[in-house]
Amino acid sequence: MSTTDQPLIDAILAGDTQSFGIIVDRYKDLVFTLALRMLKHREEAEEVSQDTFIKVFRSLHKFRGESKLSTWIYKVAYYTCLDRLKKQKRTQHVVAIDEYTEHQITTIDNALDMMQKEERKEAIQDCLKLLPSTDSALITLFYFEELSLEEISKIVDLTVNNVKVKLFRSRKKLTGILRERLEPEIIANYEREGQ
Repeated sequence: MSTTDQPLIDAILAGDTQSFGIIVDRYKDLVFTLALRMLKHREEAEEVSQDTFIKVFRSLHKFRGESKLSTWIYKVAYYTCLDRLKKQKRTQHVVAIDEYTEHQITTIDNALDMMQKEERKEAIQDCLKLLPSTDSALITLFYFEELSLEEISKIVDLTVNNVKVKLFRSRKKLTGILRERLEPEIIANYEREGQ
C-alpha cells in the first residue's frame, strides 16, 4: 500500500470525510479507464466509477491492507463493472483464438511498434472496444496500468497462472481484431523485412 494512503484511510475512518476526496482524486482516472474499457460507454463508465467510490467509502472499514489500496479499489471497480454487464446481458464481439499463432501475435506486436505512437495508441484503443469486457480489463490492467500478475490475480480472484492464460487468450483475441483492422500493408511490410 502506498505510504500516503494509510494516513488518509485512518482519517476517513476517524470521521474525516474530506480526506476521501483525496482518495477519489488519486484513483478516479484509473477506475474510469477500467470501467470505460469494460463497459465501452462513457456515461456508464462514469456511473460505475461513482458507484465504485460509493462502495469503497462504505466498505473502507473492511479494508485490511493485505494488498495496495489501489488494487482493492480496482477490484471493487472490476466487480461493479461485471455486475453492470450482467444486468445488461450485452452481446460481445467474439474472435476465435485458435486461428492465430504466437508468431502472428509477435508480428502484430512488431507492426504496432513501427506505427507512430499516437497512431498505434488510437488503433489499440479502437480495437480494445471490440474485445469482451473481461479481456479488455486484463489487457488494460497489465499493459496500460502495468500491474503485476499478482495484483491482477487479487483483483479478478483468479490464480496467477489463470491470469497468465486469460491474458494470453486476450492478446490472441486482440491480435485477431488488429489483423482485421490494421492496414494489411503494415503487416505485409514487416513480414517482408523479417524474412
